[in-house]
Amino acid sequence: MTQIFAHRGYSASYAENTMGAFVEAHKAGADGIELDVQLTKDGEIVVIHDEKVDRTTSGNGFVKDFLYKEIRKLNANKKGIKKEPIPSLIEVLEWMKTNKLLCNIELKNGLIPYEGMEDKVIELVRKYNLMDRIILSSFNHYSIVYSYRMAPEIETAPLFIEGIYMPWIYSQSIRAKGIHPKHSAMSDNIIINTMENGIAVRPYTVNKDADMNRLFNINCTAIITDDPVKALRIRKPYEKRP
Repeated sequence: MTQIFAHRGYSASYAENTMGAFVEAHKAGADGIELDVQLTKDGEIVVIHDEKVDRTTSGNGFVKDFLYKEIRKLNANKKGIKKEPIPSLIEVLEWMKTNKLLCNIELKNGLIPYEGMEDKVIELVRKYNLMDRIILSSFNHYSIVYSYRMAPEIETAPLFIEGIYMPWIYSQSIRAKGIHPKHSAMSDNIIINTMENGIAVRPYTVNKDADMNRLFNINCTAIITDDPVKALRIRKPYEKRP
Protein backbone atom coordinates (compact mmCIF):
# COMPACT_ATOMS: atom_id res chain seq x y z
CA MET A 1 0.00 0.00 0.00
CA THR A 2 1.26 3.46 -0.92
CA GLN A 3 2.55 5.36 2.10
CA ILE A 4 1.57 8.98 2.72
CA PHE A 5 4.26 11.45 3.79
CA ALA A 6 3.08 14.87 4.98
CA HIS A 7 5.16 17.50 3.15
CA ARG A 8 6.63 19.88 5.76
CA GLY A 9 3.98 18.34 8.02
CA TYR A 10 0.26 18.89 7.39
CA SER A 11 1.17 22.09 5.56
CA ALA A 12 -2.13 22.48 3.69
CA SER A 13 -3.79 23.50 6.97
CA TYR A 14 -0.98 24.34 9.43
CA ALA A 15 2.22 26.41 9.38
CA GLU A 16 4.81 24.41 7.42
CA ASN A 17 7.75 22.79 9.19
CA THR A 18 6.39 23.47 12.69
CA MET A 19 5.77 20.99 15.49
CA GLY A 20 2.06 21.84 15.12
CA ALA A 21 2.09 20.70 11.47
CA PHE A 22 3.96 17.48 12.36
CA VAL A 23 1.66 16.63 15.28
CA GLU A 24 -1.45 17.22 13.14
CA ALA A 25 -0.04 15.02 10.34
CA HIS A 26 0.42 12.24 12.88
CA LYS A 27 -3.11 12.76 14.27
CA ALA A 28 -4.51 12.65 10.73
CA GLY A 29 -2.96 9.21 10.19
CA ALA A 30 -0.05 9.97 7.85
CA ASP A 31 2.60 7.25 7.58
CA GLY A 32 5.41 9.76 7.69
CA ILE A 33 6.49 13.38 7.58
CA GLU A 34 8.90 15.28 5.36
CA LEU A 35 10.95 18.20 6.65
CA ASP A 36 13.93 20.38 5.67
CA VAL A 37 17.05 21.11 7.68
CA GLN A 38 19.63 23.91 7.70
CA LEU A 39 22.27 25.18 10.11
CA THR A 40 22.29 28.31 12.25
CA LYS A 41 25.38 30.49 12.62
CA ASP A 42 26.40 28.50 15.72
CA GLY A 43 25.86 25.14 14.03
CA GLU A 44 22.46 24.07 15.37
CA ILE A 45 20.23 22.03 13.04
CA VAL A 46 16.90 23.79 12.52
CA VAL A 47 13.84 22.77 10.53
CA ILE A 48 13.01 25.33 7.83
CA HIS A 49 12.70 25.15 4.03
CA ASP A 50 13.88 28.48 2.61
CA GLU A 51 17.46 29.70 2.97
CA LYS A 52 15.90 32.96 4.25
CA VAL A 53 13.39 33.23 7.09
CA ASP A 54 11.32 35.97 5.40
CA ARG A 55 8.51 33.93 3.80
CA THR A 56 7.62 31.64 6.69
CA THR A 57 8.48 33.64 9.80
CA SER A 58 8.20 37.06 11.44
CA GLY A 59 11.88 37.78 10.75
CA ASN A 60 14.11 38.44 7.78
CA GLY A 61 17.57 37.40 6.69
CA PHE A 62 19.44 34.16 6.06
CA VAL A 63 19.10 31.18 8.41
CA LYS A 64 22.91 30.89 8.45
CA ASP A 65 23.24 34.41 9.89
CA PHE A 66 21.10 33.76 12.98
CA LEU A 67 22.33 32.32 16.25
CA TYR A 68 20.09 29.49 17.46
CA LYS A 69 18.74 31.53 20.39
CA GLU A 70 17.89 34.38 17.99
CA ILE A 71 16.12 32.20 15.40
CA ARG A 72 14.05 30.58 18.17
CA LYS A 73 12.50 33.97 18.96
CA LEU A 74 10.91 34.21 15.51
CA ASN A 75 7.30 33.19 14.94
CA ALA A 76 7.03 30.45 12.30
CA ASN A 77 3.23 30.57 12.44
CA LYS A 78 2.52 33.86 10.66
CA LYS A 79 -1.09 33.12 9.78
CA GLY A 80 -2.14 31.41 13.01
CA ILE A 81 -3.02 32.71 16.44
CA LYS A 82 -0.57 30.54 18.36
CA LYS A 83 3.13 31.46 18.18
CA GLU A 84 5.31 28.61 16.96
CA PRO A 85 9.10 28.63 16.98
CA ILE A 86 11.25 27.13 14.23
CA PRO A 87 11.83 23.60 15.53
CA SER A 88 15.27 22.12 16.13
CA LEU A 89 15.87 18.69 14.64
CA ILE A 90 16.45 17.44 18.20
CA GLU A 91 12.90 18.47 19.11
CA VAL A 92 11.44 16.53 16.17
CA LEU A 93 13.50 13.39 16.83
CA GLU A 94 12.59 13.43 20.54
CA TRP A 95 8.91 13.62 19.55
CA MET A 96 9.41 10.77 17.04
CA LYS A 97 10.41 8.52 19.94
CA THR A 98 6.74 8.79 21.06
CA ASN A 99 5.29 7.52 17.76
CA LYS A 100 6.04 5.20 14.83
CA LEU A 101 6.21 7.74 12.00
CA LEU A 102 8.75 7.61 9.22
CA CYS A 103 10.63 10.82 8.51
CA ASN A 104 12.20 12.12 5.33
CA ILE A 105 14.88 14.68 6.24
CA GLU A 106 15.78 16.87 3.28
CA LEU A 107 19.27 18.32 3.54
CA LYS A 108 18.94 21.89 2.23
CA ASN A 109 22.50 22.28 1.00
CA GLY A 110 22.01 22.94 -2.70
CA LEU A 111 22.63 26.70 -2.56
CA ILE A 112 24.49 27.08 0.75
CA PRO A 113 27.08 24.38 1.43
CA TYR A 114 26.48 23.92 5.15
CA GLU A 115 29.79 22.50 6.35
CA GLY A 116 29.38 19.30 8.35
CA MET A 117 25.57 19.24 8.22
CA GLU A 118 25.38 15.60 7.11
CA ASP A 119 27.58 14.49 10.02
CA LYS A 120 25.49 16.41 12.54
CA VAL A 121 22.21 14.99 11.22
CA ILE A 122 23.59 11.43 11.17
CA GLU A 123 24.96 11.80 14.70
CA LEU A 124 21.50 12.80 15.98
CA VAL A 125 19.66 10.05 14.07
CA ARG A 126 22.02 7.51 15.64
CA LYS A 127 21.74 9.09 19.08
CA TYR A 128 17.95 8.68 18.98
CA ASN A 129 18.30 5.23 17.38
CA LEU A 130 15.98 6.14 14.48
CA MET A 131 18.16 4.79 11.65
CA ASP A 132 15.42 2.51 10.29
CA ARG A 133 12.77 5.27 10.27
CA ILE A 134 14.72 8.04 8.54
CA ILE A 135 15.31 8.72 4.84
CA LEU A 136 17.90 11.36 3.95
CA SER A 137 17.20 13.20 0.70
CA SER A 138 18.75 16.14 -1.12
CA PHE A 139 19.00 17.81 -4.52
CA ASN A 140 22.73 17.81 -3.76
CA HIS A 141 23.65 14.27 -4.79
CA TYR A 142 27.23 14.66 -3.53
CA SER A 143 25.68 15.10 -0.11
CA ILE A 144 23.62 11.92 -0.59
CA VAL A 145 26.72 9.90 -1.48
CA TYR A 146 28.61 11.36 1.48
CA SER A 147 25.71 10.49 3.82
CA TYR A 148 25.65 6.91 2.55
CA ARG A 149 29.41 6.56 3.14
CA MET A 150 29.08 7.95 6.66
CA ALA A 151 25.98 5.93 7.53
CA PRO A 152 25.19 3.03 5.17
CA GLU A 153 22.46 1.93 7.60
CA ILE A 154 20.34 5.06 6.89
CA GLU A 155 18.36 5.09 3.65
CA THR A 156 19.24 7.80 1.15
CA ALA A 157 17.13 9.14 -1.74
CA PRO A 158 18.23 11.75 -4.29
CA LEU A 159 15.68 14.41 -5.27
CA PHE A 160 15.00 15.21 -8.94
CA ILE A 161 13.14 17.93 -10.81
CA GLU A 162 13.61 16.47 -14.32
CA GLY A 163 13.13 12.95 -15.56
CA ILE A 164 16.21 10.74 -15.47
CA TYR A 165 17.05 7.85 -17.78
CA MET A 166 16.80 4.45 -16.03
CA PRO A 167 16.68 5.98 -12.55
CA TRP A 168 17.16 2.59 -10.89
CA ILE A 169 20.63 2.26 -12.47
CA TYR A 170 21.62 5.71 -11.20
CA SER A 171 20.21 4.97 -7.73
CA GLN A 172 22.07 1.68 -7.50
CA SER A 173 25.29 3.40 -8.60
CA ILE A 174 25.13 5.83 -5.66
CA ARG A 175 23.77 3.15 -3.25
CA ALA A 176 20.46 4.98 -2.78
CA LYS A 177 17.51 2.76 -1.88
CA GLY A 178 14.94 5.33 -3.03
CA ILE A 179 14.35 8.30 -5.31
CA HIS A 180 12.16 11.35 -4.76
CA PRO A 181 11.20 12.73 -8.20
CA LYS A 182 8.86 15.57 -9.07
CA HIS A 183 5.60 13.67 -9.65
CA SER A 184 5.12 15.02 -13.19
CA ALA A 185 8.64 13.97 -14.24
CA MET A 186 8.07 10.21 -14.11
CA SER A 187 5.69 8.08 -16.16
CA ASP A 188 3.83 5.11 -14.68
CA ASN A 189 6.07 2.79 -16.65
CA ILE A 190 9.30 4.29 -15.27
CA ILE A 191 7.93 4.27 -11.71
CA ILE A 192 6.93 0.60 -12.01
CA ASN A 193 10.29 -0.36 -13.56
CA THR A 194 12.16 1.47 -10.83
CA MET A 195 10.20 -0.28 -8.07
CA GLU A 196 10.64 -3.66 -9.79
CA ASN A 197 14.38 -3.02 -9.65
CA GLY A 198 14.18 -2.64 -5.87
CA ILE A 199 14.21 1.16 -5.61
CA ALA A 200 11.50 2.97 -3.63
CA VAL A 201 9.76 5.85 -5.47
CA ARG A 202 8.27 8.70 -3.43
CA PRO A 203 7.15 11.53 -5.74
CA TYR A 204 6.59 15.09 -4.49
CA THR A 205 4.45 17.26 -4.08
CA VAL A 206 1.27 15.38 -4.90
CA ASN A 207 -1.79 17.51 -4.12
CA LYS A 208 -4.31 16.98 -6.94
CA ASP A 209 -6.88 14.17 -6.82
CA ALA A 210 -5.96 12.92 -10.30
CA ASP A 211 -2.25 12.70 -9.44
CA MET A 212 -2.99 10.88 -6.17
CA ASN A 213 -5.26 8.40 -7.98
CA ARG A 214 -2.62 7.75 -10.65
CA LEU A 215 0.04 6.93 -8.06
CA PHE A 216 -2.22 4.89 -5.76
CA ASN A 217 -3.39 2.94 -8.81
CA ILE A 218 0.15 1.74 -9.61
CA ASN A 219 0.86 1.17 -5.91
CA CYS A 220 3.73 3.66 -5.89
CA THR A 221 5.93 3.27 -2.77
CA ALA A 222 4.79 6.59 -1.26
CA ILE A 223 3.58 10.08 -2.09
CA ILE A 224 4.71 13.32 -0.49
CA THR A 225 1.72 15.65 -0.10
CA ASP A 226 0.72 18.89 1.65
CA ASP A 227 -2.68 17.38 2.48
CA PRO A 228 -2.47 13.98 4.21
CA VAL A 229 -6.19 14.05 5.09
CA LYS A 230 -7.22 14.28 1.44
CA ALA A 231 -4.61 11.65 0.48
CA LEU A 232 -5.90 9.23 3.13
CA ARG A 233 -9.46 9.68 1.88
CA ILE A 234 -8.47 9.04 -1.75
CA ARG A 235 -6.30 6.05 -0.77
CA LYS A 236 -9.16 4.30 1.07
CA PRO A 237 -10.66 2.38 -1.92
CA TYR A 238 -7.17 1.17 -2.94
CA GLU A 239 -6.54 -0.34 0.51
CA LYS A 240 -8.98 -3.19 -0.17
CA ARG A 241 -6.95 -4.54 -3.08
CA PRO A 242 -4.98 -7.77 -2.56
